[in-house]
Amino acid sequence: MSASALNQSTALSKLPQITLFFWIMKICATTLGETAGDLLSMTLNVGYAISSMILITVFLVTLVTQLASKAYNPVLYWTVILSTSTAGTTMSDYMDRTLGLGYAKGSMLLVCLLMLVLAVWRITEKTLAVTDVKSLRAESFYWLAILLSNTLGTALGDFLADDSGLGFAGGALLISGTIAVVALAKFYTQISPILLFWMAFILTRPLGATVGDLLTKPMVKGGLGFGTIGSSIVLLSILVCLVLYTTSTLRKNATLLGEIK
Repeated sequence: MSASALNQSTALSKLPQITLFFWIMKICATTLGETAGDLLSMTLNVGYAISSMILITVFLVTLVTQLASKAYNPVLYWTVILSTSTAGTTMSDYMDRTLGLGYAKGSMLLVCLLMLVLAVWRITEKTLAVTDVKSLRAESFYWLAILLSNTLGTALGDFLADDSGLGFAGGALLISGTIAVVALAKFYTQISPILLFWMAFILTRPLGATVGDLLTKPMVKGGLGFGTIGSSIVLLSILVCLVLYTTSTLRKNATLLGEIK
């Protein structure tokens, strides 16, 4: 691809390239979403319903800003990802605990909703490839799928940690192993890369949920006892550093492309 074509492709896309660095940031953001959501709903005792309304509002504000933007902005993109993670945490807890659906029923309901959104997206846009998300409609489907996948991930992570008997560490190990299998399938099988991407994307959320609970829950409950405040501060610091690095790299690449052009 020529420099001008690469520059045009980058300008059209408002989403990051899918690299190992992307997955590291995604896991960090989803884990932070779990700890920050619990910090608001439980540690600060705001409650699941009010926390959900607050965080959904934050999500909508950041989403509208993202949809209105003309190019990929790492700070804005990862802010929306984080807002979907925190909103997904409280929404899942509200469904499973306040409404009494339970983790298993809540997970099944969210699976059905996510599959419906992906099906409508596929029928409407003819593809689920995130590399082809270049229209407002496609990006709207993209973010709705992410919100549902993050909400599903919370419910599934809680199910594995609490109801399955695996505990926080066991749940995290199981999901990590499943993600490793998906990664191997990417390189050694002919399975659709689009299908594998969404499988990995969905699985990183329950990984974040179980790791977040492992970090925050007291030792008597199988956690490490770092608490929601301490864990959230550490995870936020890591994510901010990664976003700043990504922003710096993006600017350097843009400058280089401009010089080549």
